[in-house]
Order: sequence, then C-alpha cells, then structure tokens
Amino acid sequence: MAQIRTTEAVTGTGDRSRPRAVLPALCATQITSWGIVYYAFPVLNPQINRATGWPVGATTAAFSAALLVSAFTGIRVGRIIDRRGPRAVMTAGSVLGVFSILIVAAAPNLALFTLGWLLAGMSMAATFYQPAFAALTRWWAPDHVRALTIVTLAGGLASTVFAPLTAALADHLSWRATYAVLALVLAAVTIPAHAFALNAPWPKAPPAPAHITGGADTVARSCPFWMLAAALTLSAFAVSAVVVALVPLLLERGYSTTEAAGALGLGGAGQTLGRTLYAAIARRTRTTARTTALIALGALATAALALVPGPYALLVALSVAAGMVRGNLTLLQATAITDRWGTTHYGRLSGLLAAPTTAASALAPFAGAALAAPLGGYPQLFGLLALIAGLAALVTFGTKPRRPALKQ
Repeated sequence: MAQIRTTEAVTGTGDRSRPRAVLPALCATQITSWGIVYYAFPVLNPQINRATGWPVGATTAAFSAALLVSAFTGIRVGRIIDRRGPRAVMTAGSVLGVFSILIVAAAPNLALFTLGWLLAGMSMAATFYQPAFAALTRWWAPDHVRALTIVTLAGGLASTVFAPLTAALADHLSWRATYAVLALVLAAVTIPAHAFALNAPWPKAPPAPAHITGGADTVARSCPFWMLAAALTLSAFAVSAVVVALVPLLLERGYSTTEAAGALGLGGAGQTLGRTLYAAIARRTRTTARTTALIALGALATAALALVPGPYALLVALSVAAGMVRGNLTLLQATAITDRWGTTHYGRLSGLLAAPTTAASALAPFAGAALAAPLGGYPQLFGLLALIAGLAALVTFGTKPRRPALKQ
C-alpha cells in the first residue's frame, strides 16, 4: 500500500489554534538559547583554558557531557509536553539555563564547572529544538513543516549572531564576566518569551491515523521505530564528525586556516539554504524514499570530500552541498514521527528518537579525532564516515511502519 504523504491524513486536517506570539517567540528563544548555551563555549574555551590551566580535554568533556545529559533528559521532557504543553517546561528550562551558565561563570574548580554544564544539559533538553518542535507540531498541524522550517532557519542564525558577540565581549571582559553578561541576555529574552508567549490553550492530542492500531509503547518497541533510530543515529554520527573534521581535512591538504574556516562557514550557509527547500521536497516525495535519499546524499558528499583534493572552489562547493543535506536532515528528523505515526504522541516518541542521535552527535567529534591517526589521515576518516552514512541509508528501508502497527 502506498505510504501516506506528509500532507495527508497522518498529520491530521483539523483546524487548530495557532497562537500568533508562539512562532516569533520560539524564533527568538532558539537563536538566544543555542547562541549562549551552545555556541559561546567554543569561542570562550581557549580563554578558559589559558586563564584556569584546566586541560582543554577536560573542559570539552564537560561540554560533551551536557549534550549527553540533554539527550536522555529529552525523553522525559517529551512526555511532559505531550500531556501539559510546552510553557512550564520551557520556562523552567530557561531559568535553569541562566542558573547553569552563572555556575559555569563562577566555578572555582573543574568539578563545579562540570556540574554547571550537567545542569546546562538539562536546560538544553527543555529549551532547544525538540520541545520547540513538539509545540509547533501540535499547534500548527497539518502545516507544521512551514513552522518548523521558520524556527530552524532562525536557529541557524544563532552562531552568526552570538559567536561574534561573544568574541567581542571576550575582547573587553574575562571569560567569567562574558558568561555572566550572556546569562543576563539569556534571562531577559527566553524567560519572559516562554512564560508569556506559550500560554495559549494546549490542544488535545489528535486521534491517531486510521491505519495506526496501538499506543506509544507499541510504536517505541516496533522494528520500524528502532530501524529509524538506528539510521538517524548512524547518520548523525557521520554528519557531526564531518563538521568538526572538515577544517583539519583541508589543513592536511595544504590549505590555510582562513581557507578552511571559510569552507566551513559557507557550509553553514548551505545548511540554511537546505532548510528552505525541505517543504518542497516533502510535498514531492514519500517518507521512506525521502529519508533514504537525503541520508544517501550525505554519504555521497562525504565520500566526495574524502576523494577530491581540490581545487579549493570545488571543495567549497562540496562543503555547501554537505551543508544543504545537513539542513534537510534537521527537518527530516523533526517530521519523522509525524510522517509515520501521526502527532498523537509526538513529544514522547521524538524524545526517544532524539536521545541516541544527540548522544552520537556528542561523541562523534572525539571519535573522529581519535580515529584519524590510526586510519592514516583525515581523507581516510572521511571515507569511513561515508561508509557509515551509506549503511544508515540502507537501514532506512526497514523504517516503513507495517500495518497494522499500533492500537489507539
């Protein structure tokens, strides 16, 4: 039987409340939360290491631990949002985010610094994309792809806005004072936005599509769900490792640091461009085919980066192409549950799906750096990552829900 398209019954057709303040508020809070809690760290970490003497591996490990905490806290956050809506959890997450950044700023030792980041991981789970996606999927269905695209486009500006702002502050302030100022900005923008803009009534969960014959537990235990989780986890590992390893790859091939950073930056621009195309792609493709094609394109772009030594313009074009795929993969994961199992248990199922992918993204940079030398260099690492992404594309063939899948 033909698979249901994104715009068909699986997303529902009911007329839902769409509070006007929600979309601009979430755009503002995604830019600010990602910019301060996530992107400020790589800018400030060298200064942190110089000022404190803490090893770069230890401070980076604390940050990665935050991502792991975020991955598994997100499961609980998704369940809460399904039942009660996003207002309380996202507001509490904003407060915790401010508190955690202040702990990081004031930490007299590495242990308290790490504790601050572990709390920040809980804040990430309550304020980053997953809770925002859950809110928009319930309020905006069946036109949720448009809303998700707008928010991810805004989120893509986080590094553009806050990386240079953080650097400018750090030029005049210590890293501790810089984080303190950023914590105040985080409080001023995200706490009132989440507390007052997300106060609209939370719609009842829509009924599951007619072909779905079970509940969330049945979905979570099903083979298609775990195959989907495996495919997206393998893909996330490869994508994250590629982003971090692109600069070392180009340096190894003799390009300057400026050229390598430029290629990476233009890849980020490609990511934004890719997100603008996802809605059109979703309208014209079926769910499994779209998933397979996008992950396979990521594998091809990674393989090309492994094999092509130059010229520089071609490597930039490949970086942009890889970025476009990454942008689409963000929205692919955001819509993966809705496309297959509807919006009824979106928060819980998306939290379960995001946990291993976020963990893989957190571990990939370390794994990539550790594997590059034994493999013989970064081109060989990119070849391995292309194989991993290719395996992920093959796994997607097992992600189509079988009928009957669930019971409501």
